[in-house]
Amino acid sequence: MATSLLRVPPPQELLRPLAVPERLLLGPGPSNVPSRIQAASGRQLLGHMHPEVLQVMDDIKAGIQYAFQTQNRLTLAISGGGHCAMEAALFNLLEPGDTVLVAINGIWGQRAADIGRRLGANVYELLKPPGKYFTPQDIEQGLVQHKPAVLFITHGESSTGVLQPLEGLGELCHRHGCLLLVDAVASLGGAPIFMDQQEIDVLYSGSQKVLNAPPGSAPISFSERARQKLLKRKTKPVSFFLDMDWLASYWGCDGEPRRYHHTAPINNFFSLREGLAILAELGLESSWERHQANCTQLCQGLLDLGLELFVKEEKARLPTVTTVVVPEGYNWKDITAFLMDNHGMEIAGGLGSTVGKVLRIGLMGCNSTSANVDRVLRALQDALKRCHRSRL
Repeated sequence: MATSLLRVPPPQELLRPLAVPERLLLGPGPSNVPSRIQAASGRQLLGHMHPEVLQVMDDIKAGIQYAFQTQNRLTLAISGGGHCAMEAALFNLLEPGDTVLVAINGIWGQRAADIGRRLGANVYELLKPPGKYFTPQDIEQGLVQHKPAVLFITHGESSTGVLQPLEGLGELCHRHGCLLLVDAVASLGGAPIFMDQQEIDVLYSGSQKVLNAPPGSAPISFSERARQKLLKRKTKPVSFFLDMDWLASYWGCDGEPRRYHHTAPINNFFSLREGLAILAELGLESSWERHQANCTQLCQGLLDLGLELFVKEEKARLPTVTTVVVPEGYNWKDITAFLMDNHGMEIAGGLGSTVGKVLRIGLMGCNSTSANVDRVLRALQDALKRCHRSRL
């Protein structure tokens, strides 16, 4: 009788088996997931407050401290992607009326500025053209002019392929009474970063890049300076879900009995734990060296094909995401579609200000191999021969 009341039938597409193709993901993320991490995510679910899950969370904390090179006790993983970590950092650091200086040389700075304005902060922008990075002099000029409480900067700008030098920026910020907030979603594990030594106050990343875990969890850490700012807030953060006071308790970062906050993505945490374990087993320095070597091989191969690199200065090239200028006469969509259809391989077009200008090739974690460099170069050579080229 209940069935006769139904007006929406079962969708036919859900009555068919799930079909997921095998592809080599050499875009800016997500990356392919190794079998070990796939197996971790397929384990039976446990309760989010079971002692075994709390132990996994403790393992994750230790892994993040290693990956970040920090001893900060307020270190955990947000239940969400890199955007969620960006919001967690800004939601907790800023109150209405606070001043934030955002260094923008690509899309991630633009999004941080957008979030800051939504919070009611006074947002000032420090601008560089896509493909360029900020010098300490650029930063100091902005700090002197705007006197911000927080400086946001992106370490690995995946929309442009730029690696931002961080040395000296933390000390510079602190000299001007400012906290340093760094986005390392695309760079963590692929390029050197030293949270404590570089005096970074808030650092965050994502699970789906070098760590090769599925998207949905985001490492984040707050220095003692940043933690003190949280404790002195006059208002509560605008998001309950991203309130670091609650999250610190849930993750056991405050030395108090753990409080339930939300039902975490348990199997995603299993995956993140294994991604961090693989990085620890390989070693950070070995990971950095491997990513740099494969990036160097890729860049030389692209030049040998007659292509132009978007980031001109070698030291400013992000080892995990390489940007190449779309060759004259070609439509970037034709090239990416050709690689997908004929080689089972993803590379990406530009993002934000680089749309239509660049192709983005990602070599992250298990995907960063010399064999994959050779494979993508052969695929690009094939595309340049076979894709339609405009006579204009």
